[in-house]
Amino acid sequence: MRSSIITLLFFMILTGCSSARMHSHRFQLPEQEKKEGFRVLFDGTNMARWTSNTNEYILQDGCIVMQPTDGHGNLYTVEEFDNFVLRFEFQLTPESNSGLGIRHKMITAPRGYDGMELQILDNSAPIYEKLKPYQYHGSLYGWIPAKRGFLKPVGEWNYQEVVADGDNIKITLNGTVILDGNLKEATKDVPTEKVPKTLFYEKGHIAFLGHNSVVKFRNIRIKELE
Repeated sequence: MRSSIITLLFFMILTGCSSARMHSHRFQLPEQEKKEGFRVLFDGTNMARWTSNTNEYILQDGCIVMQPTDGHGNLYTVEEFDNFVLRFEFQLTPESNSGLGIRHKMITAPRGYDGMELQILDNSAPIYEKLKPYQYHGSLYGWIPAKRGFLKPVGEWNYQEVVADGDNIKITLNGTVILDGNLKEATKDVPTEKVPKTLFYEKGHIAFLGHNSVVKFRNIRIKELE
């Protein structure tokens, strides 16, 4: 009996299935964030709070990893949110292109967007050197450009905070505010018929919007604002 247990333990260590390894990627909220009212949306152990494209967005080594097959597709939170502070970490691959949807409606078609998109992009890739200012990382796509120069090198983890408070959107990347804008201000000189209603949805899902790139996400938490 004892030899069987030793053999089993040895096999678990070799295959990486030991209990310690299985829980080594589990994210727990810092005490300060608990006090502030944050809660976890993804702790590295399961994707129970996420839905839709779970074929391309997979759980891997404590991360949600976009592994594209047809190149597009969205992953949504099960819940909807209106005003919030969202914190997460992400890791880019060379030439990666993705998006963070906020106040998004759920699209059941293979591809499509129905809400705001905050760009996630490898700004350093030569193929993106001639984009419009509002197409680079952190920008409210198509409307408000973000400051550049604050992404870590590809392959390193970045930390981002997104605050959506009414018409105000603020993004902090690795400790630097790269976008601080107001939706009404950004659209005030645009004819009403050309302003998409998607910018002013009051509530919706948080989503990862796939663009045929491998991107990793981890340690996702949220605090809802009153």
